[in-house]
Amino acid sequence: MPKDEEWVEVLVTYDALEAEMIKDLLESGGMPVVLRSSKVSPYPVNIGKMGEIKILVKNEDKETAERVISGEGEESSGFPE
Repeated sequence: MPKDEEWVEVLVTYDALEAEMIKDLLESGGMPVVLRSSKVSPYPVNIGKMGEIKILVKNEDKETAERVISGEGEESSGFPE
């Protein structure tokens, strides 16, 4: 990652599948996405900070990414965020 670009966290999840789905959704809209995890490969621990998966986007994409994740502009699912 180039140092001149600021990456910001838009979501933290403990579900790897959810993280991948959100990453795919944002990338399909043309946003670069980085997933960060503290998991150690041979030990799939999902407890506390070790289970966190952070979804990061470039600072200039943060507002758009948050709107996409929250489903704004689309039909609401009826579930509270």
